[in-house]
Amino acid sequence: MATPMRFLVLGRCFHGLNHCQSHSFQRFKALSLTFQSKGAFTSSADSTVYRIPKNRIPAFVDFLQIRACGGAGGQGLPKFGGFGGDGGKVIVMAKKKIKTLRQVLQKYPRQMCKASTGQNSDKFHLLGENGEDIIVQVPVGVLVHRPDGSIVDLNQENELCVLAHGGVGGNHTTNFLGVKGEENLIGLELKLLADVGLVGFPNAGKSTFLKAISRAKPKIAAYPFTTISPQLGQMEYDDGRVISVADLPGLIEGAHQNYGMGIKFLRHAERTKLLLYVLDINPFQLSHKYPERSPFETLLLLNKELDEYGHGMVDKPSILALNKIDTDESGKSLARLLDLIKNLPASLDQISEDLHPSHLVQFDEILTMSALNNDGLTDIKDKIREVMDVHAELRRAEELSKTEALSRFENVHKEQSKRRLV
Repeated sequence: MATPMRFLVLGRCFHGLNHCQSHSFQRFKALSLTFQSKGAFTSSADSTVYRIPKNRIPAFVDFLQIRACGGAGGQGLPKFGGFGGDGGKVIVMAKKKIKTLRQVLQKYPRQMCKASTGQNSDKFHLLGENGEDIIVQVPVGVLVHRPDGSIVDLNQENELCVLAHGGVGGNHTTNFLGVKGEENLIGLELKLLADVGLVGFPNAGKSTFLKAISRAKPKIAAYPFTTISPQLGQMEYDDGRVISVADLPGLIEGAHQNYGMGIKFLRHAERTKLLLYVLDINPFQLSHKYPERSPFETLLLLNKELDEYGHGMVDKPSILALNKIDTDESGKSLARLLDLIKNLPASLDQISEDLHPSHLVQFDEILTMSALNNDGLTDIKDKIREVMDVHAELRRAEELSKTEALSRFENVHKEQSKRRLV
């Protein structure tokens, strides 16, 4: 039988791994599982963290496994009743100055964080000092996956989570022997925090759009999958307002089932406030293995992938940008596409039922552009801002309504209580 191999999933998700389909700690078990020749995964009790050579650290890291070891408690001194100090804790803290998990990996290349041991008790210091805690700084927006399956969301600056507690110092309850600290295998998952997420199939022009409206410099070429990791840019307005935009790698059919780059990058769109669908108005064919799709079919497939993925993706505020209008000199193809989109859901009758999404995206606006020629970009920038502001105001109004309703309920409850006392 072939010797099992251990591996760490960092910058890439592998095809067909059901582990990646779960948003619990199961996703990170793949980091410490043993790969068998038949493709099955079995737990490895003595699994170790794979050490990545410094010269092989991926450019973009959004999954990271850390072995957190709390410090051992110091030894007590039974002769004089001295207590050893408690071991230090391993703590993870969100910091805005840390941008990616790659920085964490560079600081801890062994992917192990071990806190200090508590001080032993001696006749000059009967109470040993506690071991020093170790604080691992991570980007804001990191999800901490614990071994028990719980998830902690570090969504604000200075939010923290204890990864491993230190052992108790030696005392009368432990026969004055220091207790070993906790040792936990922790998964760190980064979800980008951006205002706008660009979604679309490969070669739709998302990277060209990002480059045109920001200072970002994504790789651009005339072939699919040019973007293999998320790119962040910022749209700047004349009044100083800044809106962040995330360019996500192109989806393919079956992305929600983890085909292609699948949920690895779809999840980065979960926290965006608005989705900008970028659609090529020309027919699209990923490769000879896939049928050629009309622009309308491509849009429905994109809708279906996000709907199947769930997490409220199709309910987000959305704008549709029809790109590459410069390739349609007569304007007939664009007019036909717009007619099909505006007549949804009636126009679904012209498409195979296999392509029908369960829930149609309700676009706040449908605009046209040529990202390559900078045509229509100003209108899209202005509309993004307008739609975001409208929905932000709606959310505030809804929250205010809930607060007022709760306040009325509390007042009624107080009045009823007073009447009972009378």
